[in-house]
Amino acid sequence: MKIIEARDVQRVLNFPDLVEALRATFAKPAGTPRRNVYDLSENDPFHDALAVLPAWNEEFIGVKAFTYLPSNAPHGRQVLHSQILLFDRKTGVSVALVDGTTVTYWRTAAVAALAADYLARQDAQRLLFCGTGNLAPYMIRAHATVRAYSAIGVWGRNPDKVARTIATVRAKSPQLNCLAVSDLKVAAREADVISCATGAQEPLILGAWVRLGTHTDFFGNHNRTHRECDTELVANARVYVDSRANTLNEAGEILIPIDEGRIREDHIVGELADLCSGRVRGRQRQDEITLFKSVGTALSDLAAASLVTRQLST
Repeated sequence: MKIIEARDVQRVLNFPDLVEALRATFAKPAGTPRRNVYDLSENDPFHDALAVLPAWNEEFIGVKAFTYLPSNAPHGRQVLHSQILLFDRKTGVSVALVDGTTVTYWRTAAVAALAADYLARQDAQRLLFCGTGNLAPYMIRAHATVRAYSAIGVWGRNPDKVARTIATVRAKSPQLNCLAVSDLKVAAREADVISCATGAQEPLILGAWVRLGTHTDFFGNHNRTHRECDTELVANARVYVDSRANTLNEAGEILIPIDEGRIREDHIVGELADLCSGRVRGRQRQDEITLFKSVGTALSDLAAASLVTRQLST
């Protein structure tokens, strides 16, 4: 069995290839049960958790396991640790153990880009990205592989972290025009695409700010009672998700408007697999607002880990 470490993942992955690998994987039949998340500290405000995500297709069986320990942060320790175990689908033999932490950054960003490729206007010029965590530079660079943005605004509550995020992006992709954003409301009103991966518990992006024709995505929240956008935005948008099973179990962005009676489950137009297979259409009009909500699906982990394993085997 091949052991694939973080440096190997970083060496072989690039966003154009990964986006296309995800597109091909999501277009084909696959097994994608709902992921299981276990709360390790019910009475602790940090909510440490363990998650197990299985998926399979005609080539591989994959199981991703990760620990999410925000209680590590005050001690200067890494919050997320993850591994992906791949088995050969035909023989059941274990093929590779892949660093899941690095794969998670890459595949999450590539999922956002893939969804935007179906849902954002072709002429989108201004991207607004909200968030300054480890995922932020990946998300920005991935989005820029599917649309030619003339300006990319980066917003965060901490100006120093915003500056670090921009510097990290420029180090990898110096051609991207990244600028710090101070007024979120103004930036949201000017954006063609709004992408969020934050720790916000209350709505960060309001529907009243989002103009017609904008594509939005929300990746930061995995909690039933939290959300990064308000009900108005969800109710007024054509909504797509990475996984119905997972979002209807974990995503406050969808569950809160349902509880309020503003939308029903069928407000979700389709999943990412529906877009990739052509079962549902993406953007249909220039003036519609689209929204993509992701809480993570094991199929994207399987696609990314499979791509890494194949590239290191050639």
